Amino acid sequence: MKLKGTVYLVGAGPGDAGLLTLRGAELLRRAEVVICDVLVNPELLRLVPATAEIITRGNHKRAGGLSQEQLTELMLTHGRAGKIVVRLKGGDPFIFGRGGEEAERLAAEKIPFEVVPGVSSVVAAANYAGIPLTHREHCSSFTVFTGHSDPAEAATALRYEQIAKIPGTKVVLMGMDNLAEWTQALITHGLAAATPVAVVYRGTTGRQKTVTGTLGTIAALAAKKKLSPPAIIIVGEVVKLRGKLNWFESKPLFGQRIVVTRRPEQAEAFASRLAELGADVLAVPTLKLTHPTERDAIIDCLLELNSYDWFIFTSANGVTAFFDLFFKRFQDLRDLGGARIAAVGPATAAKLRELHLQVDLMPEKYLGKEIVSAFKKYQDIDNVKMCLLRAEVANRELPEALQEEGAIVDDIAIYKTVAETEDRTGAAAQLLAEGADWATFTSASTVEHFHARFDLPKLMKQFPQLKLASIGPETTKALTALGLKPMLEAKEHTTDGLLAALLKAVK
Repeated sequence: MKLKGTVYLVGAGPGDAGLLTLRGAELLRRAEVVICDVLVNPELLRLVPATAEIITRGNHKRAGGLSQEQLTELMLTHGRAGKIVVRLKGGDPFIFGRGGEEAERLAAEKIPFEVVPGVSSVVAAANYAGIPLTHREHCSSFTVFTGHSDPAEAATALRYEQIAKIPGTKVVLMGMDNLAEWTQALITHGLAAATPVAVVYRGTTGRQKTVTGTLGTIAALAAKKKLSPPAIIIVGEVVKLRGKLNWFESKPLFGQRIVVTRRPEQAEAFASRLAELGADVLAVPTLKLTHPTERDAIIDCLLELNSYDWFIFTSANGVTAFFDLFFKRFQDLRDLGGARIAAVGPATAAKLRELHLQVDLMPEKYLGKEIVSAFKKYQDIDNVKMCLLRAEVANRELPEALQEEGAIVDDIAIYKTVAETEDRTGAAAQLLAEGADWATFTSASTVEHFHARFDLPKLMKQFPQLKLASIGPETTKALTALGLKPMLEAKEHTTDGLLAALLKAVK
């Protein structure tokens, strides 16, 4: 008999991907099936193995969305099939998340399960809005309730006459749809209309919005600002502290949705820094690496490594691709021979240093003629044999400029970039539906593949607020070829330079 699997009810936290627990991340990396709620940050799905099945709920009120009953049946079906199932739920599974009901079904079916707590929006959204739920000078307790209850259900119906009399802060989840009704009910039962109130929309994310008012005014203010679910509402004197403690919304890139188009392996550090500065990051990789069309040149290169005076790497991708092949043939790094190594850009140099390889030359500027100039300052390159290891489709300026100075150049395509069309996290669909403020490009190929997938000029017409950020001249050329002009070009042609330019532009 086939063993039943294990279902893990995992709290994904309130929105900020960094608030996922270590246990939650571990289980996502092991998952065979992930059943994901609509409010879960899609970036968490990057932790999931490529072989795993991802089932996203969607909005159950719209076509294609799954109901709670359908989600529960999927969870049971995959659990019975012996799979490792992660039921990924927003916030904490047992706080207004119907996790208790799902756990009951699993227990009834005798399917092994585990509940992994998550950071609840109750505390996190208030924190990110600069509102402490307790404070020695204001209150020593807080009460949590849902504004979405059925008065006909006696066991769970809210008793506003009692809630109004409870001292301390009150936190309301799922209270936006009937905000006017329950705030008035609290006033009717004795809570002062002047009591401070804050509504926090999409707390802990780059799209967070906070509106403050009083119990008597907040419904009208929220309607004026067009706030909708998901949001939490905080009622109490602690709301007054927001003016001093609003740390998150004061970050320099807060309110800016920024699209990162690099491959996930390269984008992680850049995306993390953007998020740390308050940006709402959409990771939409536009390309992936594969083997070049022709491999004879690579084979010839590996057979005559000792004949080269220089190896030239123009990207970290080139370093990774070359040494993946090198170590399949050789066991010892010394088999590389005695050639010197040139790296175009600090990221390329850093990748080589990870292999404990000394970089002999790193041109300060990354244009073809500037690179040649750097070589000439280092030595006479007439009759010097060079191996240029780079992408299959690349600008011919560099090898031609080297050859003009007498160098013997083998231009080896070590990898090929192809379009990335998969959208496992849903970030591409989100971009098409909602747009962004910035799209960042770190190479000409990211521009070309992004355009092939999204039609960049059309996307900019659809979302007029969208601005383009280029890492350097070659990337800008690719944008110009589409009839587009970037809002900014980094002075230093690195992701650090791109980040600095973004900060300056937003400021």
